Amino acid sequence: MIRLLIAEDVRMVRGALVALLELESDVTVVAEVGSGEEVVPAALESRPDLAVLDINLPGLDGLDAAERLWARVPGCRVLLLTSLSHPTVLRRALSLPIAGVLLKDAPPSELVSAVRRVMAGERVVDPQLALSFSLPTDGLLTPREVEVLRLAAEGDDVRQIAQQLHLSVGTVRNYLTAVVQKLDARNRIDAVRIAREAGMI
Repeated sequence: MIRLLIAEDVRMVRGALVALLELESDVTVVAEVGSGEEVVPAALESRPDLAVLDINLPGLDGLDAAERLWARVPGCRVLLLTSLSHPTVLRRALSLPIAGVLLKDAPPSELVSAVRRVMAGERVVDPQLALSFSLPTDGLLTPREVEVLRLAAEGDDVRQIAQQLHLSVGTVRNYLTAVVQKLDARNRIDAVRIAREAGMI
């Protein structure tokens, strides 16, 4: 049985999602919340396998809620729902270790399929989203690469970054080299610019 947490601020939409998913014999909704702040407490209490989060939650948004969730309930996967069509939001979402992103107006069957695929270990990205922004669905920055680049953007040198993250200087240099290559940047400064424009840092 797949245990789900649903986070959606519009009650009618949340109710419809719960009713839809509860129709499936292998799915049960163990918690439903209406804000980002409620996600972690509800997950700690109900221990879901998968959290289905609206990106545009009030207060703490779905992306920030997801990051808090990973820290407190690391075994819980995250599937994001969005009605937003801004590339910065999607790029930020895909830079995180999320299990998937779907459009909120996708057919119900796609949500059910995505839940099962995510639980089978796949990463699901709505094809329409990926095509709209010509985004790759893999190969973006890892969370550690984002962390290293964020510190570099703040002006820390390689040695300072290594000390803060308890890494070797060589490892930090390797991360930064990988970031420059992945972002097709000319150098580290150019990588910071690209990452900022894409909403990654």
